[in-house]
Amino acid sequence: MKDPVALLFLILLLASCHSPESSTESASTPPNIILIIADDMAWDDCGAYGHPLIKTPNIDQLAQDGMLFHQAYLTASSCSPSRASILTGTYPHQTDAEQLHWPIPADRMTFVEQLKQAGYWTAQAGKWHVGDAMKDRFDHVAAVGTGGFVFQANKPSWKQSGDPTDDGSGCQQWLPTLQQAPKDRPFFLWLAAVDPHRPYPPNAPDVHAPTDVRLPAYLPDNVSVRKDFVAYYNEIYRMDQYIGTIVSELEKQGRSENTLILFISDNGRAFPREKTTLYDGGIKTPWIVKWPAKVRKGSETHALLSSIDIAPTCLSLAGMDIDPVFEGRDFSSILTNPTARIRDYIYAEDHWHDFEDYARAVRTTRYKYIRNFYTDIPNTPPADALRSLTFQSMLRMRKEGTLTQAQLACFLQPRPAEELYDVLHDPLEMINLVQDPSQQERLDSLRNYMEEIRRRTHDELPVSRTADEFDRESGKPLPNRIRPRPSKAEMSSQQGT
Repeated sequence: MKDPVALLFLILLLASCHSPESSTESASTPPNIILIIADDMAWDDCGAYGHPLIKTPNIDQLAQDGMLFHQAYLTASSCSPSRASILTGTYPHQTDAEQLHWPIPADRMTFVEQLKQAGYWTAQAGKWHVGDAMKDRFDHVAAVGTGGFVFQANKPSWKQSGDPTDDGSGCQQWLPTLQQAPKDRPFFLWLAAVDPHRPYPPNAPDVHAPTDVRLPAYLPDNVSVRKDFVAYYNEIYRMDQYIGTIVSELEKQGRSENTLILFISDNGRAFPREKTTLYDGGIKTPWIVKWPAKVRKGSETHALLSSIDIAPTCLSLAGMDIDPVFEGRDFSSILTNPTARIRDYIYAEDHWHDFEDYARAVRTTRYKYIRNFYTDIPNTPPADALRSLTFQSMLRMRKEGTLTQAQLACFLQPRPAEELYDVLHDPLEMINLVQDPSQQERLDSLRNYMEEIRRRTHDELPVSRTADEFDRESGKPLPNRIRPRPSKAEMSSQQGT
């Protein structure tokens, strides 16, 4: 072509055909948002966070195509309180759903209803676990019923509903829900897996071997524990495959460019010293964001984040004002500037989960301070973990006297009132620095921050304790366990408080 004007026109035309703005949705419009929530998955049980042998190709690809967050934390290490906190953008004690199975009251505001008011199509698929009053916040709900989370001695594999097509993953409605999203509106999807929650029935793809397992020092290394981990890994792999179908469908629809995918877990894995504790094994979460229109491939950040930051960030990305009711902070600046910083501390809570407990934690990028208010109660794992191969082997080893001090931690009674860890040099939080004279100034600072946030948010010790519903060693239900579990208001009324 000899005409230079015609040649220039052709070049511009070809460039426009291959630009991100030529996709179904323009990057200048509010993004679609997909929040994917794993159930009881440790932050580092994927290749993206350094596990050399676990099979998580789609999670790893999200990180390669987006941003990996190294310092992301949850406000609770328990399933429904963590989800309630994410949905409302407030701390668990502010939701009145801070204990396991307590539903969120109908008068609580969520960021989802605000997205809905702004024109977003909002949908949920998978694990629900936040109460029926929240269902009208979504245009479409394809929930896994909470009845599945009730322990039944004669039905240990509760993940199967009886439907032969139900694989128990909680992910089977993810793809059909995405396919229902209108093409002329932005959408928000809350996609919640049941994998890798216990129990681990043998129907997940068998793709791991005992030699693939990587164990922390506070768990014994034996055949039973490795077998338990293999089953857990296999459920992560199954969930990972469903994540791949979502990414593929977005590409098929031409909506990948301006869709933000955020992958997290609701709390740590259901093993001793992890889920229901305030150690990083309980509250640290994988946090990966893919958004081709804005987030640079393969980027990483060490910015400190809390799960309450999700609500205001989603509203900010949608171009909405952030209501003061939300406790979190907008982290959207970090998506384009990994060195940006929005907070210096995170605050986390431990409440009743099968067993009574009440503890609080403050964490910086380097230090963790934990206050145990009920020192007479051991740091008992959740009931489903008590019934596991891992814990039952630990009971045998305790009787034999072969557990290490670190492995005995979940039996310790009384436990220390305060704990302080240098997580940079002690990532498993094994060396309590509370009595170290060189740490007293830091200890006082973290104590003061905890007291300030408790005072500001009205985080107060309950007037009475909640009874355990299981035996603390066998995991068997006690006579006082009833279902459905009463709400906070109903329990307070029954107790006359």
